[in-house]
Amino acid sequence: MPVLSPEDVLKDINAKKFHPVYFVAGEEPYYIDLVVEALENKVVPKEHRDFSQFVIYGGESNITQVIQAARNYPFMAERQLVLVKEAHRLEGLGSEEGMRRLEQYVQNPTQSTVLVFAYGGKPDGRGTLAKTLEKHCVVIHTKKMYDDKLPVWLAGYCQERGVAISQQAIQMVVEQIGNDLKRIHNEIQKVLINLAPGERIDVDQVEKYIGISKEFNVFELQKALSQKDISKATHISIHLASQKKGVPVMVIVQMLFTYYTKVLLVHHARDKSKQGLAAALGVNPFFVTDYLNAAKNYSLVKVVEIIHAIRIADCQLKGIDTGSLTEEDILKNLIFKILH
Repeated sequence: MPVLSPEDVLKDINAKKFHPVYFVAGEEPYYIDLVVEALENKVVPKEHRDFSQFVIYGGESNITQVIQAARNYPFMAERQLVLVKEAHRLEGLGSEEGMRRLEQYVQNPTQSTVLVFAYGGKPDGRGTLAKTLEKHCVVIHTKKMYDDKLPVWLAGYCQERGVAISQQAIQMVVEQIGNDLKRIHNEIQKVLINLAPGERIDVDQVEKYIGISKEFNVFELQKALSQKDISKATHISIHLASQKKGVPVMVIVQMLFTYYTKVLLVHHARDKSKQGLAAALGVNPFFVTDYLNAAKNYSLVKVVEIIHAIRIADCQLKGIDTGSLTEEDILKNLIFKILH
């Protein structure tokens, strides 16, 4: 069977089109959880789950026990669900005997059982396990989402729930949280349960319910830097560095590296139209103006110097040539070097 996307598998599950064996693996736990939750909600009716829905943890079981459970028949239900969580820890899964037992089962699975392996990480694609599973099972590989895809994903996520979200709110969330889809999901849920009918998610809702300040966040810091607003950029950076529960300084520095790398791309871009730059930078055209302003305010030579300064700050945060500098000192020094 081909490797399928989580979206395709979820469509089938919601339509109650089930397969005997699923293998859900990859680097993005959000989609693993989404597929597993859909199967838990759809395979066995709620009133029969006590007798026909079983959860097995890999660290506490072996492949023989899993197959024995899968060979059983449902009680008072059309199907049974056998869900193996943390399947990467399952004893015997990688052994020769374990692989033989698994292959025997997936070649002739019990049709009234839905067996699900929720595997943390990604198995070696060249190994026997991956080849056996891809030949006989529904395999879902979840990949970490690239940062430049996050805004489109978040806009679509909100649209699916019948809610609009402003571009500024999107940027605040993705800049602050990064590509942790599960955390973004959890934070947006806080907004959705408090949203009035017909109301859209804007910076005010993000600040109120998620706790990201609309004035003191990395997005506003980048905007102030792009405009070379020394007073505002310094003020925001001091505030961010002093917040013990805010974005770690290391993350701020990494975001600044990404930002100025894109400013460097603006300098080198042949097509400097908004649409051309948006495609080259992987951002919404709405934000291209900030990068154009930054390119005007920082020469190509200065941008290269800034990226070098960011690399030095990154090393200092990792304990290299730090001396007596605190994280707050390192960030303040970096902002000064960027602006002067």
